[in-house]
Amino acid sequence: MVLRGLFHLMMLGAAVPAAACEIALVLAVDVSGSVDRHEYAIQMQGLAEGLRDGSVSEALVAGEAAVMVMHWTGSSRQEVVVPWTRITGFDVLERFANEVERAPRQWRNFSTAIGEALLFARDRLAEGPACERRVIDISGDGSSNEGIDPVAVRAALQAEGIVVNALVIEGAEPMMTEYFWENVILGPGAFVITANSYAEYPARMRRKLLREVAKQISAREGGEGEGRL
Repeated sequence: MVLRGLFHLMMLGAAVPAAACEIALVLAVDVSGSVDRHEYAIQMQGLAEGLRDGSVSEALVAGEAAVMVMHWTGSSRQEVVVPWTRITGFDVLERFANEVERAPRQWRNFSTAIGEALLFARDRLAEGPACERRVIDISGDGSSNEGIDPVAVRAALQAEGIVVNALVIEGAEPMMTEYFWENVILGPGAFVITANSYAEYPARMRRKLLREVAKQISAREGGEGEGRL
């Protein structure tokens, strides 16, 4: 009887499915030549602060999200700087945010290859955990001027159900929000958030992350089509 009871408990345990991953999120940070050392620090610290935000962190932990960070600049210059991490607790999130803050810059003086950055991010999603949603969160302050055009990679991303959102920093080039709106973002509920300067980046990143990871926000805005803020 004891053995039968133990076997029954083991079978019940085996039948319990693993917690679902709500979102796989690639955070793609622009480190091209238009970004100086101070602006780079603002991006990485602002990203870490956004991840630590109470509402963002609660949503990431509740959804056991998978998150990674990459740097990107010109052709063939994309690099994972913080690898895929399942956010299974607030301690895990804090370690991840610490790694983001400490991540060394990979490049400094190269062009802007947005299309290649998106393809690199797509490949990392294919290698990452299986999650309900797959999102590329790309930030940048300039248009693509090297490598494959971002419009040319849209079909490949759409075929895999990937959403691309953007945080645009205005100032280096005119009308960057419009450029990312027309050429970069894609997928159901895709959006652009604009920072009018790097000083606005941390607050805008927090807002962007909250919109991406909070279930109630995603559900509400997912059926409204693409938008910008």
